[in-house]
Amino acid sequence: MNKISYLIKSISRIYPNCNNIGYIPSRSIQLTKVQNLYTPSAIGIDGYLHTRRRIKEQFANFSDKFRSKMEDFVKDPKQMIFTEDLKNMVHMAEPTDIQLVLDMVKKFNTQKTEFRFGSFVFGPVVMRMFYFLEAPNEALQCFKDPDNKGFFDQLVSYQILLDLLYNQERYDDMYEIFEVVKERQINMTKYPKYPVILILAACYKQNTSSSYEYAKKLWTEMADAGSSPLRRACTFMAGLALKQGDPKVALETVALHSPHYITIRNIRAIALAQIGRVEETLPILKNVIDIDVPNNNERHTFFSETIDTLRSAVVELNNKDIEKEFETIVKALKERTLIDDQTIDKLITSDITMNVNKQQNRLPRMPYKQRPFRKTMS
Repeated sequence: MNKISYLIKSISRIYPNCNNIGYIPSRSIQLTKVQNLYTPSAIGIDGYLHTRRRIKEQFANFSDKFRSKMEDFVKDPKQMIFTEDLKNMVHMAEPTDIQLVLDMVKKFNTQKTEFRFGSFVFGPVVMRMFYFLEAPNEALQCFKDPDNKGFFDQLVSYQILLDLLYNQERYDDMYEIFEVVKERQINMTKYPKYPVILILAACYKQNTSSSYEYAKKLWTEMADAGSSPLRRACTFMAGLALKQGDPKVALETVALHSPHYITIRNIRAIALAQIGRVEETLPILKNVIDIDVPNNNERHTFFSETIDTLRSAVVELNNKDIEKEFETIVKALKERTLIDDQTIDKLITSDITMNVNKQQNRLPRMPYKQRPFRKTMS
């Protein structure tokens, strides 16, 4: 489900009285150019929408008056922006209110803190507002403002900002933000797992020699630091290496991951074929036939593009015995409906979902088709 379909569904669920204009955000939702990497629920947009509805209902009769008061408070050095003020404005904000929110964030973060007893963390909430309003320029402005130092120092805030930039194809901006992520080392982590996935997704999408060099340099740095990237990060790195004609790097990248995962198995088979070791892919193909569970509608164990790549390598090898064995295996795969037309690219860039609670995102859950086809193989 793409971002717009998800948001429309979420708004319909959260705002059941959708014929009443007071129950729905007045902004018009615009289609984005690319599919988002993390689903909106994965970065807490559901919770933001719930709170937004509640606060907009509370302020239904005096929202304009509240906005005017906040504008006065921002300008008056004797007035303070309190936690509830900023919380309410962030959840009421429309595109025309973004400058006011920027001013309120700056004043809130720079005013004296002796009266700030609450522990509310604003960074992720403000980033969710920018995400919902599709305001990458303002998000970057707010993030980079020296007066907002420390305001966004949460890994979730980095993740939301990077995902917003990814949605808008702002890949160069993502590199800049990721360098900040590495420098600040929040939670003593130089290479946080989810931002790493996003920056490698940017490298994969750009698919240029410079983006590939950036990805390889990052991968080497993580290896030297003993950082273990998540499997999705590995598939982005390996997929980029294949696109850049570097199958040896692709093979090394997925070496430590189980071939029972669809993406890993297909990447490994293609990489072996491209380095002239196609005969080593035959056991990988046969292994699927031996262990696949009958009547499983979600197997999708090999892609047509993988089989086509292997067939070309087999023909080039010019070994009749291997060619005969390969075609026998492919026939068996077809009979068991174990060849699928989905592409590696589509699976690598598919939505990442995760469960969230009211306080913090939990660990991510991969889409079904990227999980092992047997629970015992997880």
